Amino acid sequence: MQNDTIRLLIVDDDEDDFFLTSDYLKDIRNKKFIITWAGSFSAGIEQLTHAKFDLCFFDFLLGAKTGIDLLKAAIQSGVSCPIVLLTGKGDKRVDVEAMRLGAMDYLVKSELDSEKLERCIRYALERSAVLQRLRESETRLRGIFGQLKDAVLLKWPKGLVFYHNDTALDLLGYTEAEILQLHSQDLFAIPAQHSMYVHVLEEKGLVENLEMWLVRKSGERVLCSLHASKQNDSEGKAYYLLVIQDITERKKVERDRLLAEKSASTARLVRTLAHEVRNPLTNIHLSLDQLETDLQDDDQRLFVDIIRRNGKRINTLITELLNSFKPHEAVFKRISIHELLDQTVNEAEDRLSLKKIILNKVYGKDCLLLLDEPKIKIALLNLIINAIEAMEENKGVLTLSMEMSKTSCCVKVQDNGSGISPENINRLFEPYFTSKSNGLGLGLAATLTILQSHRASVEVESEEGKGTTFTVTFPLN
Repeated sequence: MQNDTIRLLIVDDDEDDFFLTSDYLKDIRNKKFIITWAGSFSAGIEQLTHAKFDLCFFDFLLGAKTGIDLLKAAIQSGVSCPIVLLTGKGDKRVDVEAMRLGAMDYLVKSELDSEKLERCIRYALERSAVLQRLRESETRLRGIFGQLKDAVLLKWPKGLVFYHNDTALDLLGYTEAEILQLHSQDLFAIPAQHSMYVHVLEEKGLVENLEMWLVRKSGERVLCSLHASKQNDSEGKAYYLLVIQDITERKKVERDRLLAEKSASTARLVRTLAHEVRNPLTNIHLSLDQLETDLQDDDQRLFVDIIRRNGKRINTLITELLNSFKPHEAVFKRISIHELLDQTVNEAEDRLSLKKIILNKVYGKDCLLLLDEPKIKIALLNLIINAIEAMEENKGVLTLSMEMSKTSCCVKVQDNGSGISPENINRLFEPYFTSKSNGLGLGLAATLTILQSHRASVEVESEEGKGTTFTVTFPLN
């Protein structure tokens, strides 16, 4: 369209009405119209298919068809220019239906004049331009949302999701039809986290960086960061904007780096202490050797023996500490994961029997993994023993399961014990951290070291009072 030139299509089966409308258009100043006339419904379809127009006027009565039918056909074929419906007699129901379908205006022919036509055309073109800009903005926003690596969802406060981006489909594992049937509670693996999210969002209108366990369609849990805000649409109706970021890998990298730093720091401390303790310990043993030759009294010799035995015990403990932080050369071989799990759980059979704990085995397809058998048994046995100790006698259920994907083999050790508090769960694998009164805090630290030497990862999910699940993932390649 040039500055003041408007390409106009008039679809009207009454030629006299067409000429009358054309005369009104000629009286409009500062506008030039290139008018095309279609005298029937089919002729109108033909023109809309092969030419582009800036504005269309459709008569309501077009033989067996109506202007409403032509309006529907035009919209379905992708016509985006503004459309005005003309009728010989006003009908509110036709007016409402036309506007609902997307018509810009509805005019009664008997009430037409140049001034009314000019105002209608100006309004239709301006509104069409605004709608076009809105559509372009929406297209840009959809493009931006589509490129985001974070999942974006729009949902009604107590209703379903009504918008999503592609990342949301990938993260949640649902199809497009399925995701539109989701409620927010379907996303939360832990109901208490959902209750907190709803409470804060309703009270403050904003939830920032809420760490949550999201549950995918497959049942897999994913650690995510949730940002949610309460918004209002143009009609004042409230809706929620949710932005969900998968932070599983980031948290795992942060935890592994922190644990590696703490382990290295602890190893340096142990070596320093070993050196400082062994020097005076050596002097004690040398002094005992000198004293022992001069002692005649049996009671005095007994005390010397006690000192010597405890000195050796201290030296042994120091050696064990040093060995726990010393890298060992691993001997890898192909091992059936089913056999490995059976052999490992057999070593804990007495503990299971004493506490009368039920054992469930849920094994998937077997696979051969390249492992250091003695070491990996220690790692898995530590997880199994921890699970047994967390459960009550006669009430415990231990589930040992494995499943294989194209790239990995996952082993899960699940209990229905006391669970782990949120403040402790991130410290589980730290050296010397323990919640047990008689523990040293080296079991899970050693487990992590062994698993890392196998390029395996371990994840922990726990809820106080309900139990804990350790998931060990071995890469297949």
